[in-house]
Amino acid sequence: MTMTGLQGKVVIVTGGARGIGAATAARMARDGAKVVITDLLDDEGTKTAIQIGGDFLHHDVTSEDDWQRVVDTTVERYGRLDGLVNNAGIATGAPGTPIENETLDSFERSLKVNLSGVFLGLRTVVGPMKATGGGSIVNVASVTGLSGFPGVSGYGASKWGVRGLTKIAATEFGPHRIRVNAVNPGATLTPMNEGHVQLGEGNFPPAPLGRIAVPEEIAEAVSFLISDAASYTTGVDITVDGGWTARPNG
Repeated sequence: MTMTGLQGKVVIVTGGARGIGAATAARMARDGAKVVITDLLDDEGTKTAIQIGGDFLHHDVTSEDDWQRVVDTTVERYGRLDGLVNNAGIATGAPGTPIENETLDSFERSLKVNLSGVFLGLRTVVGPMKATGGGSIVNVASVTGLSGFPGVSGYGASKWGVRGLTKIAATEFGPHRIRVNAVNPGATLTPMNEGHVQLGEGNFPPAPLGRIAVPEEIAEAVSFLISDAASYTTGVDITVDGGWTARPNG
């Protein structure tokens, strides 16, 4: 199915070398968007960009200078910027580490990449999007930002922050016709989740649908929110988790 409202849009996707970012970039490119993938993984990022017919730029999302270079390069190349997918993120520390055993370095690293990286993206793209006459931003949060998941203090806190920052940005950017939304993926088959979820044969009992997601399923929600099909949707987060958090003890 073709997603309406993506043709000709210029969109930056951070963390686009693989996983949800790569699936999102491919989804939007198929529907006519001009996609700039950014990542620290140069080889994988370049390969993905070639596969989808997009561009790749090396990018550390914690660097103000890198953000400015990526946005400036995109605008210089395409003349505009219509969309940003703040997808880059990390999960630090050993899975299931309780707060009492978590290190400050690990906790702060999660916040720096997952939350400060999103903040820098929002701050850097708002000017070019104003010049374009509007735009759409999607921040990739997580189901761990919906309730108190144990053992993920840094990651969970950062994703709670992403959801809050999304709503703040939506209220500030709305008058400039810039929409800001978030997507909360549940357990998804990505390299980052290796060792964090028990995959088995695709079985995932906590979710009523009985399985984990594939990146393409998350990409559908992200692409919808970037597109003009979601033209009156801002300040919300969409949960794509197979019903995991709908359960009483989800």
